[in-house]
Amino acid sequence: MRQIISSLFVSLDGVAEAPDTWHFPYFNDEMGNAVGAAMADCDAMLLGRVQYEQFAAYWPTSDDEFAGFMNGQKKYVATTTLTEATWNNTEIIGGDVLDGIRGLKSSPGRDIAVTGSLTLVRSLLRAGLLDRLQLFVHPIVLGEGARWYDTLATTKLHLTSAETFTTGVINQIYTPAS
Repeated sequence: MRQIISSLFVSLDGVAEAPDTWHFPYFNDEMGNAVGAAMADCDAMLLGRVQYEQFAAYWPTSDDEFAGFMNGQKKYVATTTLTEATWNNTEIIGGDVLDGIRGLKSSPGRDIAVTGSLTLVRSLLRAGLLDRLQLFVHPIVLGEGARWYDTLATTKLHLTSAETFTTGVINQIYTPAS
């Protein structure tokens, strides 16, 4: 069975919103290698609608060195509102989204990466569909913004590894507690 793996850039106070405005001073080769390792076993991305729309507006015309990967990767969008996906290699999971994701997990293929998509990550955690949560905790307090855990009830996780980068970012990997 495929696993769903989420990676989030978060501040010390749990903010995961708009990391493009605060996380880049902390990005280095260590973090790049960890992000790459997280995606190495994945052959698809699972995105919420908002993240999909942001990515679809940027990556197709980007000349970033990562654009080829993003544009070529298989993408699934979990949405109850989007009816058409124009970014190549994209399929919509609509209707009963969680049931569709269960079907995706049991389909042939490698693991599935979730990047950003806070509402989706919370839904996956609540439904017991998230297999691994990777938090890149940055040494900054933002004081405002959407936190990755907002609206979650008690959710027990097991810390499987933690590594501190030279920038002070801590790479924490969690799996559901048994």
